[in-house]
Amino acid sequence: MMTFRTSIPTSVFRKALKANRSGGFEIKGLLAKAETEKQRSLSPLRIIGIDPGLASTGWGLVDASGGRIRYVAHGCIETKADVSRADRLLFIYRSVQSLVREWKPLESAMETLYFGRNVSSAMAVAEARGVIIIALAGAGLEIREFTPNQIKNGVVGVSRADKRQVQEMVRIILGLKEIPKPDHASDALGAAICAAHAGETPLKQR
Repeated sequence: MMTFRTSIPTSVFRKALKANRSGGFEIKGLLAKAETEKQRSLSPLRIIGIDPGLASTGWGLVDASGGRIRYVAHGCIETKADVSRADRLLFIYRSVQSLVREWKPLESAMETLYFGRNVSSAMAVAEARGVIIIALAGAGLEIREFTPNQIKNGVVGVSRADKRQVQEMVRIILGLKEIPKPDHASDALGAAICAAHAGETPLKQR
């Protein structure tokens, strides 16, 4: 599959960049070729997976139809530490809004919040996750949340799979030549694949 890498500014995210008052932001995207008219007529379920983070928020889009999952696009929203937290969160919020407007997903998926030993880092992720949820809910998208084990099981079929195994299976399922980069984007695609495999009934959170 022919792909190309693009960096901002592009027409897709121009409005989000206009909202940036302090600078220091970047979105990197890897886009698939345009859908054919025949694929459009099938009306697949488009799912956006998101891996929240203050410094780096990964996103990935897949189309699910008739038991098949097709890669659409993936990328990353990046902010720098020397910018105020408020502006970083605002940029993430507006960037997610732009993604939804451009790609028109019908559902969203992300991992449930996990508090490890680094509480300060978890709080930053929680803040990013909060503005992302508001952006998705404001667009009318269903938000499906999965535990790490549910995502591993949904992608690999084994809840004890390690990160590398999950990334490799994401590559295989989507028919990509390489594992999607950065890792946050690969994780986001994993969440989207899990949602596609889960079907219409969301998995119970554990």
